[in-house]
Amino acid sequence: MKGDDRYKWLALALLWVAFFLQQGTRQIYGPLLGSIQSSIGATDVQLGLVSTVFTLVYGITIPFAGFAADYFSRKWMVVIGVAIFCLGILTSGYVTCIGALVVTYGIINGFGQPFYYPASTSLISQLHADTKATALSLLQLGMYGGVIGCSWLAGWFAGLGTDGWRLPFRTLGVLGLLWVIVLAVFLKNTHHASQPSQTSRTSLSSALAAMFSKPAAVLIALALGMEVYVDVGFKTWMPNYLSETFGVSKASAGLNAVLWHYLGAALGIVIGSRLGDRLVRRIPTVRFWIIGGGLLLGAPFIFWMSQATTYMSCCLAMFLFGVFRGAYDSNNFAAFFDVVEPRYHASAAGFNLMIAFLFGCFSPTVLGWTKSHYSMSVGLASLAAVYTLGFVLLMFACRAWKLRSNELTT
Repeated sequence: MKGDDRYKWLALALLWVAFFLQQGTRQIYGPLLGSIQSSIGATDVQLGLVSTVFTLVYGITIPFAGFAADYFSRKWMVVIGVAIFCLGILTSGYVTCIGALVVTYGIINGFGQPFYYPASTSLISQLHADTKATALSLLQLGMYGGVIGCSWLAGWFAGLGTDGWRLPFRTLGVLGLLWVIVLAVFLKNTHHASQPSQTSRTSLSSALAAMFSKPAAVLIALALGMEVYVDVGFKTWMPNYLSETFGVSKASAGLNAVLWHYLGAALGIVIGSRLGDRLVRRIPTVRFWIIGGGLLLGAPFIFWMSQATTYMSCCLAMFLFGVFRGAYDSNNFAAFFDVVEPRYHASAAGFNLMIAFLFGCFSPTVLGWTKSHYSMSVGLASLAAVYTLGFVLLMFACRAWKLRSNELTT
């Protein structure tokens, strides 16, 4: 194996661990809701607001993070981002009131996390030109592993007593800061071939045009907003829902709220990524059909999950929901990067995620309000409609991309 080939897999491994930590630190909040509420006191709406502030700050910050990754160094954007969000997570383990948690988890964590994803995905897309969907899907498995492993860790610690919820924040914060050193040493600065020198750096106006001049790119971002809305609300409130509805322990609820969903997603992402990479040359729109089908076919299982009358049937519904969520994840950014010029991948990914997270940030608070006034079952059921709307947007995106492709070839 050549040096470049070896490095592209080493880079993927380094970024995989960082993604594990990013998503794991993000996920530990949901399983700890009950313990945090008992320890420092907070209403359901206030608990949802913490997650909403995080998502809002993430959405506001990420376009600047994406632009910075194209303008400066993608390596150092990853390193700086991981350092900031791990510092926010570490300090979250020492707060004594809900307002402080808003600052440490919502603002500091929410500001640091956006610097990781646009830089890392654009690096991987560049290094894995012929295996784009496969490499991005392997990265996505880091997210699944982080969510599952850290959900279990958080639930287990939550069962240790009143202050047990503090230990996951402190543990992951320290581990993440240690991984920052590894990234700084082994990750290389890698510039895109179309941007070889400092004199050809990305401008903000050209980065904006790369994203917003293409209707397909904007529609993909809006559809991602539907997926993020569902994902953030689901991960925030599902552990609490399982514990209160079926009477399972906090540790079991924290694990099973994501375990079955992400096992299904791992299956869906493996199948979807291989199909996308193999068929895209023969069927240029195949990525749109895979991600659109993932949202449309996942919607009925979200509804089933919300109405399940037994714990086992709820877990089965989460698994099947996960299979189609994985199909969506497998080709979402690969489809987006097919639409956008490579030199603007990080910037465009930032604008993409900004649109998605600014919409998705409302989900935890809306579900918290729904839980207080109706029931969490009603709130979770509403997520099925959001997935269906995402499918509609992706079909419009597919049509817009086909029309533009036809114009360019005639």
